[in-house]
Parts: sequence; structure tokens; C-alpha cells
Amino acid sequence: MDKLIVTGGARLRGELEVSGAKNSALPILCASLLTADTVVLSNVPRLHDVATMLKLLWRMGVEAERDGHKVTLRGDRISFLEAPYELVKTMRASILVLGPMLARFGQARVSLPGGCAIGQRPVDQHIKGLQAMGAEIEIEQGYINARAPKSGRLHGARIVTDMVTVTGTENLMMAAVLAEGETILENAAREPEIGDLAELLIKMGAKIVGAGTDRIVIQGVESLRGAEHAVMPDRIETGTFLCAVAATGGDVVLRAARPETLDAVIDKLREAGADIDTGPDWIQIRSAGAEHMKAVSIRTAEYPAFPTDMQAQFMALGCVSEGTSRVTETIFENRFMHVQELNRLGANIEIEGKTAVIQGVPRLSGAAVMATDLRASAGLVISGLVAEGDTTIDRIYHLDRGYEQMEKKLSAIGAKIRRASA
Repeated sequence: MDKLIVTGGARLRGELEVSGAKNSALPILCASLLTADTVVLSNVPRLHDVATMLKLLWRMGVEAERDGHKVTLRGDRISFLEAPYELVKTMRASILVLGPMLARFGQARVSLPGGCAIGQRPVDQHIKGLQAMGAEIEIEQGYINARAPKSGRLHGARIVTDMVTVTGTENLMMAAVLAEGETILENAAREPEIGDLAELLIKMGAKIVGAGTDRIVIQGVESLRGAEHAVMPDRIETGTFLCAVAATGGDVVLRAARPETLDAVIDKLREAGADIDTGPDWIQIRSAGAEHMKAVSIRTAEYPAFPTDMQAQFMALGCVSEGTSRVTETIFENRFMHVQELNRLGANIEIEGKTAVIQGVPRLSGAAVMATDLRASAGLVISGLVAEGDTTIDRIYHLDRGYEQMEKKLSAIGAKIRRASA
């Protein structure tokens, strides 16, 4: 099992190119199920989760060819309308095949999902929405068994979800594009990745208005065609590197970025003391290091508020910033598992219910730590970059799910970090 060894103390300088967004690529790959024509995607990140999704689609009969960051998919020979447990259990985004399969083929069998152990993320909103569109759904032996109405086609409906759900919005939007009539999604998630998926679907012939707002209106069409699309830049990878530079100090330009998707993160980094400039597709950050940063508090919430996927990285910065900060997690109840690992490095963090109270300390000391989930891994890397001595991070398969060759990118701008086999 691989691990990362990080030697702290190096300042970061240079340029990095941001990879395509994992949280955009996964639903976009699933959109290939909606057509028999060819879908060509570029800027697809080389990640473990993407490989898992491609394996699942291949298992179902999608022809998938990968050439670097380009993926070509064709869904004219799909015959296996099931997402089996052995694939779904490792990645909960696999649930995103449910809506497209049901819409195009009238049936689907999908295992209940797994993924990072950061809390409950129920799929009941997906099921409720599909049932409103006429689907007959049963849950048995750990599987969702879904069938379209006797007409063979889902019908439009007004769907008001009980909570904001990103994958739920994506699943229902993909189901609705082939449904009969109009579907209105109220209380829809507003994440930029939903807009990216809608952009591809529109290229394929879908009729969608309002993606990126809390009310999405879809007029169903008979069929969709093939299309070409470039996956948007990963805003969470971007934010992670911004936090790394803020903590270590340095001067770095991030290319192929989308600054407008990171307003909440950039505002908090500026409040903490980082100097940040932005352009249409770049972000430059200058920092004197965490010892010159001041502690700022954050509260996670749905987009456009501060993202839960940036909570661990910002906590790592707060560990060595001046003063006391509070991090309140409102999305996932188990997303403080990295706290005990940060404390092993010498951080001073106490948990009070849904809030972590971080008292900044002058320095961290390298130690052996263990990644507990994807974003926690990134927080530990940032902490290792500022800690004295070596930090060994185990179980980095979590990191590989969502970051493309992080150690190589960081090394290119001066970090002392390497991968080692156990």
C-alpha cells in the first residue's frame, strides 16, 4: 500500500495547471448512457474514481476508449442494466447511472452506494423524485430495482426535494431529459458541476433552463445525440493548492482555473492574509506563510457558501495561523475524523458538537498519520508541508480517488514530497 512522505519547510513557487473536476467528470461520464451515439470528453482527470466509473460503464456495455485526458464513449450496445455491489460499494457516485438507465431503457438495478465514511448521504431523494416521474421502485437485498411506467417512459413532474442534494439533482436532471413533458426541480443544488453537466446535455439536444439556480426546468425530448465536451476545472483541487501555498508561503500561479467558482474560499484566504489576484482562467496567490496568517472561522454549507470539501484543508491552515478559529460542519456528521490525526502532528483542536475549535500553534512536528477520507488526505498533506521533519501519510488511496498526481504537482513547485510503497 502506497504512502506519502512529506518533508516540511519548503516554500512553494512556480505555476500549476488545474486538472478536470472529479465531481463534474463522474456525472458527465454517466450521461453517455443517455444516447447510442458517441460522446467525446476532454480534460477528464486520471483518478481512481474515474477509472472505477469507466469500469462500471464498460461492465454495462458502454464502449470506452481512453487516450490521456480524452475519453470516447459509445452506448449503442448496452445490455447489462445493473450496477453491481462490488463496484458501487467503493464509490457512491455510481448511483448516477440510475437516472440515465431508467430514462433510456425503462429499467435499472443499482446497488445501494458506499464511498468515504464521512456520514450518511441517503439516496431517498433520488428515489422520491423518480417515483414522482412514474417509476416503480423496490429496495431488496441491498439493490434499488426501478422500472418505468407501463408506457415505457418516465413523465414530467414537479419535484421538491427535502434537502439540497448534488447527486440527486444530477440524477433527476438526467432522468428528466428523456421523460415525457416538463419536469421542474425545486430546491435544486447550485454547484458549478451541475451547470457543467447541463452544458453537455444541452449539446446532446436536451432542453434545460436554470441549471446553477435552485429551480431547474427540463422539457423532455425523444432522444439525445452524441457531443463533445471539456470537463470544467476542479475547484476543490484549486482550493487545496491555494491553502497549501497560504500555509507554506510562496508565490504560485494556478492555470486553467475557474476563480468565479471559488468566491467563498478566496474571500476567506484573503481574510486570513493571503494576497490573491485572479483573471479569467488563472489565480495567483502570494503568502508569507502560516505564521503570518490570522485565524479565520468557517461554516460549511451548500454552494455558493463555503464548501464542505474544503473544510479539512482550511483546518490544516488554521492549525498554524495566529489566533483561534472555529470550523462548523453542517453537511456531513462524521467529517472531523482527521482532527485526531492533525493533533498527532501537534495541532491543538477540540471538538464541540458540530464545531471544531482550533487554537493556532507556533509549529507542527512530523509524525506518522493516517488518511481517513479524500479531503482529510489533502489536509494532512498541507500539514505535512509546514511541519518540522518528515510526515508519513498512510492509506493515500483516499487521495488518489480525487487528486491527480498530487505529489508530482507539488514537487514541481518546490515541495519535498514523495510516494513510497509499504
